[in-house]
Amino acid sequence: MTATPRRMAPVAAQAAATAPRRLFRTALALGAAASLALLAACGSGGDEPGADNVIESGKAPAYYPSAYKDVIAASKKEGGALTIYSNTDQENWAPIFRDFRKKYPWVKKISANNLDSDEVFQRVLSEQATGGSPADILVSNAAQAWADFAERPGTLLDYESPELAKLPKSATLLPNVYSMSMDPLSIVYNSSLVKEKPTGLRSLADIVSKDPDKYKGKITTRDVNGAFGFSVSHAFTDARPAAWSSLEKLLPLGKAESSSGTQLEKILSGEYLAGFFISAAPAYPKAADSGGLLSLTFLDDGTVVLPRGVGIAAKAPHIATAKLFTDFVLSAEGQRAVSEGGLTSYRDGVEATDGRHTYEELLKAVGTSNVIDVKYAKVPDAEVKAFTTRWDGLLGR
Repeated sequence: MTATPRRMAPVAAQAAATAPRRLFRTALALGAAASLALLAACGSGGDEPGADNVIESGKAPAYYPSAYKDVIAASKKEGGALTIYSNTDQENWAPIFRDFRKKYPWVKKISANNLDSDEVFQRVLSEQATGGSPADILVSNAAQAWADFAERPGTLLDYESPELAKLPKSATLLPNVYSMSMDPLSIVYNSSLVKEKPTGLRSLADIVSKDPDKYKGKITTRDVNGAFGFSVSHAFTDARPAAWSSLEKLLPLGKAESSSGTQLEKILSGEYLAGFFISAAPAYPKAADSGGLLSLTFLDDGTVVLPRGVGIAAKAPHIATAKLFTDFVLSAEGQRAVSEGGLTSYRDGVEATDGRHTYEELLKAVGTSNVIDVKYAKVPDAEVKAFTTRWDGLLGR
């Protein structure tokens, strides 16, 4: 069950009653970790993506404190395993896991499930209520759910990454919660069925208004009764209140979905013609693999950017390895892998090339004034209710 933003306060009670709906998926083994352990520094090799991402194996960056060697030593004694609860697709994770195993080759097994944005937290709270959770790390871009979870005592490890000095202040989303990536929201459409390219929300509204019968029930957006959908949709209308006039044209023709993956599959199949406020993180690889059928564009009237938060569970079974992983995804090495998988790197020095995406690239594409950053802060219940009532009313729900 996906929690609604206005019900996040009692989420622990709901979560305790929520049975796990998905089995863990073990991340694919990528590369020969044993041989890589012998190298002082290693790249991917050949012409494969990430071939230029040189990884310094078994060593922390020179600017880390000397005591960090104790963290590395402790990780070697933890059994070579790491468990991540996330809403992140395996395509996004693949280069990150590949390069993390090159960095610390004794970490042989990384398990990362793919839950709904809110379910990441519900699962942990449910497991904690019944005796303990195997989760080491939590990764989600559900800003409202993160804000609720982080303020609960005993949920997150108190940890300050040594990478913070190299990152902008915006990298710290909440105490002990850092931004792994800053992913833009997009419009995705089926290019074989939508001949006029939308450039923003206003543009899409104008296109569907020319032929509303064609688009009735064929527009998808994210369900605002979940933390992800609420966060991005509310941030957009809060920054662009005049956009309600476009939403009044789009939402009566639309349907809400609770996952980007479902939206993308249905757009690709033609069940939907277009969708808006779809995360570019899963959309980038899907569009690349679609043979040109899926097209993605940012919104020229306001592109929402949603940070993807990462934090370490307070009772993580593999605390030292969780610290290594958190620091890695914030590092220059890790951010290159982050960008290769379709997530958007925000660290200076990461170059936007084919298959890699950066925040700087986005700023050049849409302009600084057209970027709408989502804050990791709880919205008052009354405001949540007013917004969701208005939005769902236009959807006819």
